[in-house]
Formats: sequence, C-alpha cells, structure tokens
Amino acid sequence: MANVSHPRSDITTHPDASEMRERYDRVLGGRDVALVDGPVFLLGLYCAVSPWILHYTTSQPALATHNLIMGIAIGLLALGFTRAPERMYGLSWAICAMGAWLIISPWVVGTSPDTGVVLNSIIIGALAVVLGALCAVSTTRNTPRA
Repeated sequence: MANVSHPRSDITTHPDASEMRERYDRVLGGRDVALVDGPVFLLGLYCAVSPWILHYTTSQPALATHNLIMGIAIGLLALGFTRAPERMYGLSWAICAMGAWLIISPWVVGTSPDTGVVLNSIIIGALAVVLGALCAVSTTRNTPRA
C-alpha cells in the first residue's frame, strides 16, 4: 500500500519565514506590554467595579450598568493588546474614545449625578484617554507602514 500521508514541514523552510519573523519582531519590538497594557487592564477592572466601591448602584443604576459594560470592554481590549498586539494595534485609539465617552457619561447616562460619581467618571475617563494614547503611540511607532 502506498504512503499518501503528507510529511509535516516546519515553517522555517517557508520562503518568507525570515521576513515574517522580522515583521513580528518590529511589531513587538518596542512595546513594553507590562507598562502600558497592564494599567489599561487594571483601569478597566476598576471601571467595572467602581459603582460598587463608591456605592452608587442604587442611586444611579443606569450608570452602574454602563460602567460595568465599559470596564469589561476596556479590560477585554487590554487583554487583546497583550495577547495579539499585531492584530489589535488599529484599535488602540478606541480606548481614547471610550475615555472621552466616560468623561461625559455621567450627564448623558446618569440622572443628576453627585460630585463623587462625576469625579470618578472624569478620572477614569482621563486615565483611559492618556493610557489609550500611550498604547496607540507605542504601537503605531513600532508598526511599519505598508
């Protein structure tokens, strides 16, 4: 009987292996993941639990749900940046947009928010804008243009 199975080949024999390896190194080369993506993840985690920490779940239920969803979204984006930065680099500016939305959300989503709720949202939003910009700048600086 004839052997019809295909032998498994290593990717190192691929003609573009060296170019792919260089491109991957360029994308990941200058990104300091622990200094940028870690704080973004922690910010998302805090944003998700902040309504319970500051006890405004009963006075602002819509804003509590909003912060939970936004915090989970920021945390998932941060995990995506850490796990697959070469695929996610285009979404780096999304954290800046989410931060800007978090700054204005107490007045749009909430109903007559008090000072603590407003300050919490402004601080979280400002940190998201700053960290998102750092993430975007560090990623776009190391990504080659086509």
